[in-house]
Amino acid sequence: MRARATAAAVAVVAVALALAATVLVGLVGRTVQDTVTTSASTRVQEVAADLRVNGVGGLQIGGSEDGALVQVLRGDTVLAASADLAGAPALTGLTPGPGQEDTGQVDGAAVSEPGDTFRLVVLGVPGTTGADRVVAVQSLAVAENAQALVTRLAAVGVPVLLVVVALATWWSVGRALRPVEAIRARTARIGAEDLSARVPQPQTRDEIAALASTMNAMLARLQTSVAQQRAFVSDAGHELRSPIATIRTQTEVARRVGPPDPAHDVVLGEVARLERLVTDMLTLASADEGQGRVGRRQDVDLDDLLAAERSRLRARADLVVTGDLAAARAWGDPAALAQVVRNAVDNAVRHSRGRLHLTSGPTGGPDGGAWLAVEDDGPGVAVPDRERVFGRFVRLDEARARGDGGSGLGLAIVREIVLAHGGHVKFTDPVTLPGARLLIRFPAQPPSGSKR
Repeated sequence: MRARATAAAVAVVAVALALAATVLVGLVGRTVQDTVTTSASTRVQEVAADLRVNGVGGLQIGGSEDGALVQVLRGDTVLAASADLAGAPALTGLTPGPGQEDTGQVDGAAVSEPGDTFRLVVLGVPGTTGADRVVAVQSLAVAENAQALVTRLAAVGVPVLLVVVALATWWSVGRALRPVEAIRARTARIGAEDLSARVPQPQTRDEIAALASTMNAMLARLQTSVAQQRAFVSDAGHELRSPIATIRTQTEVARRVGPPDPAHDVVLGEVARLERLVTDMLTLASADEGQGRVGRRQDVDLDDLLAAERSRLRARADLVVTGDLAAARAWGDPAALAQVVRNAVDNAVRHSRGRLHLTSGPTGGPDGGAWLAVEDDGPGVAVPDRERVFGRFVRLDEARARGDGGSGLGLAIVREIVLAHGGHVKFTDPVTLPGARLLIRFPAQPPSGSKR
């Protein structure tokens, strides 16, 4: 916007200055030419008056201070002339009547000044004086020089003025937009985790101040709405725990003391799914409130967490779990990192066809760090979905996800915890198995036993 305003101002001023310079050059030339014409007319009037008094015989034509040259003619015969026109042919072409005056221009070659242009003024005089015309010529070089001077000044002055206009416009627009930039910068730093910040509001009573006031009012409404939503999720999660626990307890008691009923297993499975859903909702609600599930940090062996998951899954007859676990140590909350590994592995199990591959190792390079990867032989994640899949309640396979107990929150929790530890997580192209590969990286941890 600043550049566009400056360009527009410079363009408008450039057009105005170009028109003004053109008009000025024309006016200067016309004014000086009129002055030359007046001077030559005055000169012929003086010679004609002298001619009427003294006649041709007594006429003496001296020099002129303004440079006008004179000839006295009868027909095409030169009766008298200025010294500079001595021997020059008659300057003909205009034949005004007695007492009348006519003007024109003549090339400088006719007066031994090739290249110049001269103003020609002819005055008709009565025949009784022995002459019929008095001719005066005066160079227009002054007018031409004046026009050239104005043109040169315009050629230098107009660009200078345009530069001044550009700088002034750039500065003034920048100063006017400075509050807008401050509002933009502050807005860019405001995140969903903290909506209490407000944009700076200038003390002026203009449109920018009104914009800042409107944005602050909008942020206040958003803060209230988000706080109510988070409170609802948190309160609902806590309130649901008691009835879910009661349903589980009553169902387990009924299954133990009553006759066998397949409905008991169905109910317990749904209760377990509800418990996971409530736990995940509370985890995300805590993350949204800036609390997260990152407690006291310490050295955590990621390869040990993957080894524990591998041992747990190998008990399943329908699943083959392989791995290449190298030492990988991260600095973080052990419980939170265990949840990351559990969610990543459970997600792979739900989408696999029977094979998983777990790997880990240290990050190469001077910065250190650790990584782990979970691969499966399932359908994989398409490239356009590799970012979307980390959204909340996102299921790429809706029916299958509901059937195996997935809530669409597992990967969202993984991302929240990994980001809270300063790491990053993403799906990459497969390496060992043909399905999906979830790669998680953590930054370098401080020396063992140190705190941060």
